[in-house]
Amino acid sequence: MSITEKIQTILDTVTDPEIPVLAVTDMGIVRALNVDENGAVEVVITPTYSGCPAMQTIEVNIRAALQDNGFDNVTVTTVLSPAWTTDWLTEAGRQKLKDYGIAPPQESTADKSALFGRERAVPCPRCDSTNTEMISLFGSTACKALHRCKDCLEPFDYFKCH
Repeated sequence: MSITEKIQTILDTVTDPEIPVLAVTDMGIVRALNVDENGAVEVVITPTYSGCPAMQTIEVNIRAALQDNGFDNVTVTTVLSPAWTTDWLTEAGRQKLKDYGIAPPQESTADKSALFGRERAVPCPRCDSTNTEMISLFGSTACKALHRCKDCLEPFDYFKCH
């Protein structure tokens, strides 16, 4: 196993503090891995949105996971461009969201349906019904909206597109 593959395997264990079923690699926030000839490791990450409060914790957790596995010289660099998009979520990450009870993003762009007087049909992660409604554009975290299924009557978070 190459050094890069070993680092990738370690990063697969670092989870998002707000959605603990998702690894940072599932989220697509790890943009690059750089290892120099002296063994110094740089992990380049992009926040899901500018000002995300979880990013500092993610940086600390990435550094700790790598140092715990023998990589002593670790730098975590945050880049804002290009901006993160839900397109970067892996298919495995989308399935993990659904299994956890959070509806994964449906499209690759921000929801503009409100401009046309209609809501997006977001499938319920529990029963797969599209007979759902948005209760609040703001859910348990800034990256989620609160929805309710009109069939099973359960509330659920929807991971907003951006």
